[in-house]
Amino acid sequence: MITDLELFKEIFKINLITFGGGYTIAPVLLDTFSRKRKLIKEEEMLDIIALGQSGPGALAVSCSLLTGYKIKGIKGAALAAIASILPPLIIISIIFYFYKEVATNYWVRAALRGMSGIICAVLLITTFRLGKVALKKHPVFSAIIMLTSFIFGYFTSINTGIIILALAILGLVVFSLKGVKIP
Repeated sequence: MITDLELFKEIFKINLITFGGGYTIAPVLLDTFSRKRKLIKEEEMLDIIALGQSGPGALAVSCSLLTGYKIKGIKGAALAAIASILPPLIIISIIFYFYKEVATNYWVRAALRGMSGIICAVLLITTFRLGKVALKKHPVFSAIIMLTSFIFGYFTSINTGIIILALAILGLVVFSLKGVKIP
Protein backbone atom coordinates (compact mmCIF):
# COMPACT_ATOMS: atom_id res chain seq x y z
CA MET A 1 0.00 0.00 0.00
CA ILE A 2 1.03 3.60 -0.41
CA THR A 3 0.53 6.50 1.99
CA ASP A 4 -1.10 9.77 0.98
CA LEU A 5 2.23 11.57 1.23
CA GLU A 6 4.01 8.94 -0.90
CA LEU A 7 1.30 9.18 -3.57
CA PHE A 8 1.62 12.98 -3.60
CA LYS A 9 5.43 12.81 -3.80
CA GLU A 10 5.43 10.23 -6.64
CA ILE A 11 2.94 12.17 -8.77
CA PHE A 12 4.70 15.47 -8.01
CA LYS A 13 8.11 14.01 -8.93
CA ILE A 14 6.80 12.45 -12.15
CA ASN A 15 5.21 15.72 -13.25
CA LEU A 16 8.31 17.68 -12.25
CA ILE A 17 10.85 15.67 -14.25
CA THR A 18 8.90 14.77 -17.41
CA PHE A 19 8.71 17.17 -20.32
CA GLY A 20 6.51 16.98 -23.39
CA GLY A 21 3.01 16.68 -21.99
CA GLY A 22 0.77 13.84 -20.97
CA TYR A 23 2.04 11.28 -23.45
CA THR A 24 5.48 11.43 -21.89
CA ILE A 25 4.09 11.22 -18.37
CA ALA A 26 1.83 8.25 -19.17
CA PRO A 27 4.62 5.64 -19.51
CA VAL A 28 6.29 6.91 -16.33
CA LEU A 29 3.00 6.54 -14.43
CA LEU A 30 2.69 3.06 -15.91
CA ASP A 31 6.21 2.08 -14.83
CA THR A 32 5.85 3.58 -11.36
CA PHE A 33 2.42 2.37 -10.34
CA SER A 34 2.12 -0.85 -12.36
CA ARG A 35 5.60 -2.30 -12.68
CA LYS A 36 7.50 -0.98 -9.68
CA ARG A 37 4.85 -0.53 -6.98
CA LYS A 38 2.34 -3.04 -8.43
CA LEU A 39 -0.62 -0.96 -7.22
CA ILE A 40 -2.50 -1.02 -10.53
CA LYS A 41 -2.52 -3.79 -13.13
CA GLU A 42 -0.78 -2.79 -16.35
CA GLU A 43 -3.93 -3.26 -18.41
CA GLU A 44 -5.90 -1.07 -15.97
CA MET A 45 -3.20 1.60 -16.18
CA LEU A 46 -3.40 1.58 -19.97
CA ASP A 47 -7.19 1.94 -19.63
CA ILE A 48 -6.60 4.93 -17.33
CA ILE A 49 -4.34 6.50 -19.97
CA ALA A 50 -6.95 5.89 -22.68
CA LEU A 51 -9.69 7.33 -20.47
CA GLY A 52 -7.51 10.33 -19.61
CA GLN A 53 -7.23 11.11 -23.32
CA SER A 54 -10.98 11.25 -23.75
CA GLY A 55 -11.60 13.96 -21.16
CA PRO A 56 -11.05 17.68 -21.45
CA GLY A 57 -7.89 19.31 -20.20
CA ALA A 58 -4.30 18.25 -19.88
CA LEU A 59 -3.62 14.52 -20.23
CA ALA A 60 -0.98 14.64 -17.49
CA VAL A 61 -3.51 15.99 -14.99
CA SER A 62 -6.25 13.58 -16.12
CA CYS A 63 -4.00 10.53 -15.91
CA SER A 64 -2.59 11.61 -12.55
CA LEU A 65 -6.07 12.26 -11.18
CA LEU A 66 -7.42 8.90 -12.41
CA THR A 67 -4.36 7.09 -11.04
CA GLY A 68 -4.85 8.73 -7.65
CA TYR A 69 -8.53 7.83 -7.71
CA LYS A 70 -7.77 4.18 -8.56
CA ILE A 71 -5.29 3.93 -5.69
CA LYS A 72 -6.90 6.06 -2.95
CA GLY A 73 -10.39 7.07 -4.08
CA ILE A 74 -11.57 10.69 -4.01
CA LYS A 75 -8.80 11.76 -1.60
CA GLY A 76 -6.17 10.22 -3.88
CA ALA A 77 -7.68 11.94 -6.91
CA ALA A 78 -7.50 15.33 -5.18
CA LEU A 79 -3.91 14.74 -4.00
CA ALA A 80 -2.82 13.55 -7.44
CA ALA A 81 -4.50 16.48 -9.20
CA ILE A 82 -2.74 19.00 -6.94
CA ALA A 83 0.56 17.13 -7.27
CA SER A 84 0.30 17.18 -11.07
CA ILE A 85 -0.59 20.87 -11.31
CA LEU A 86 2.06 22.24 -8.94
CA PRO A 87 5.26 21.37 -10.90
CA PRO A 88 4.34 23.14 -14.15
CA LEU A 89 2.94 26.06 -12.16
CA ILE A 90 6.22 26.40 -10.24
CA ILE A 91 8.38 26.00 -13.36
CA ILE A 92 6.37 28.50 -15.41
CA SER A 93 6.50 30.99 -12.53
CA ILE A 94 10.29 30.70 -12.35
CA ILE A 95 10.65 30.98 -16.14
CA PHE A 96 8.47 34.10 -16.09
CA TYR A 97 11.10 35.93 -14.05
CA PHE A 98 14.06 34.71 -16.10
CA TYR A 99 12.49 34.45 -19.57
CA LYS A 100 14.98 36.65 -21.42
CA GLU A 101 17.96 34.75 -20.03
CA VAL A 102 16.35 31.34 -20.67
CA ALA A 103 15.01 32.09 -24.17
CA THR A 104 18.36 33.26 -25.53
CA ASN A 105 20.61 30.80 -23.70
CA TYR A 106 22.41 28.47 -26.13
CA TRP A 107 22.61 25.58 -23.64
CA VAL A 108 18.93 25.73 -22.72
CA ARG A 109 17.93 25.75 -26.39
CA ALA A 110 20.26 22.81 -27.12
CA ALA A 111 18.84 20.84 -24.18
CA LEU A 112 15.28 21.47 -25.38
CA ARG A 113 16.17 20.33 -28.90
CA GLY A 114 17.71 17.17 -27.47
CA MET A 115 14.65 16.49 -25.35
CA SER A 116 12.39 16.70 -28.40
CA GLY A 117 14.02 13.55 -29.84
CA ILE A 118 13.60 11.70 -26.57
CA ILE A 119 9.98 12.81 -26.34
CA CYS A 120 9.32 11.42 -29.83
CA ALA A 121 10.68 8.03 -28.75
CA VAL A 122 8.57 8.03 -25.58
CA LEU A 123 5.46 8.92 -27.60
CA LEU A 124 6.17 6.07 -29.99
CA ILE A 125 6.56 3.58 -27.12
CA THR A 126 3.34 4.79 -25.45
CA THR A 127 1.40 4.52 -28.71
CA PHE A 128 2.78 1.01 -29.29
CA ARG A 129 1.79 -0.13 -25.78
CA LEU A 130 -1.73 1.29 -26.05
CA GLY A 131 -2.17 -0.22 -29.50
CA LYS A 132 -0.91 -3.62 -28.33
CA VAL A 133 -3.47 -3.75 -25.53
CA ALA A 134 -6.30 -2.63 -27.83
CA LEU A 135 -5.36 -5.20 -30.45
CA LYS A 136 -5.24 -7.96 -27.81
CA LYS A 137 -8.86 -7.48 -26.71
CA HIS A 138 -10.58 -6.94 -30.07
CA PRO A 139 -7.98 -7.32 -32.83
CA VAL A 140 -10.08 -6.83 -35.97
CA PHE A 141 -12.26 -4.01 -34.67
CA SER A 142 -9.29 -2.22 -33.07
CA ALA A 143 -7.22 -2.46 -36.25
CA ILE A 144 -10.11 -1.03 -38.30
CA ILE A 145 -10.60 1.84 -35.82
CA MET A 146 -6.85 2.63 -35.76
CA LEU A 147 -6.57 2.58 -39.54
CA THR A 148 -9.74 4.65 -39.98
CA SER A 149 -8.59 7.27 -37.48
CA PHE A 150 -5.19 7.50 -39.17
CA ILE A 151 -6.70 7.87 -42.65
CA PHE A 152 -9.21 10.53 -41.62
CA GLY A 153 -6.70 12.36 -39.44
CA TYR A 154 -3.90 12.39 -42.00
CA PHE A 155 -5.71 12.75 -45.31
CA THR A 156 -8.63 15.03 -44.41
CA SER A 157 -9.08 18.33 -42.63
CA ILE A 158 -11.74 16.93 -40.29
CA ASN A 159 -11.21 18.06 -36.70
CA THR A 160 -9.52 15.35 -34.63
CA GLY A 161 -12.11 15.72 -31.88
CA ILE A 162 -14.90 14.91 -34.35
CA ILE A 163 -13.02 11.84 -35.59
CA ILE A 164 -12.52 10.60 -32.02
CA LEU A 165 -16.17 11.28 -31.11
CA ALA A 166 -17.49 9.52 -34.22
CA LEU A 167 -15.31 6.45 -33.69
CA ALA A 168 -16.17 6.35 -29.97
CA ILE A 169 -19.88 6.35 -30.84
CA LEU A 170 -19.24 3.63 -33.42
CA GLY A 171 -17.48 1.55 -30.77
CA LEU A 172 -20.33 2.01 -28.30
CA VAL A 173 -22.90 1.01 -30.92
CA VAL A 174 -20.95 -2.05 -32.11
CA PHE A 175 -20.24 -3.35 -28.61
CA SER A 176 -23.78 -2.63 -27.44
CA LEU A 177 -25.18 -4.64 -30.33
CA LYS A 178 -22.77 -7.49 -29.65
CA GLY A 179 -23.66 -7.48 -25.95
CA VAL A 180 -20.04 -6.92 -24.90
CA LYS A 181 -19.77 -5.28 -21.50
CA ILE A 182 -17.62 -2.12 -21.76
CA PRO A 183 -15.48 -1.55 -18.63
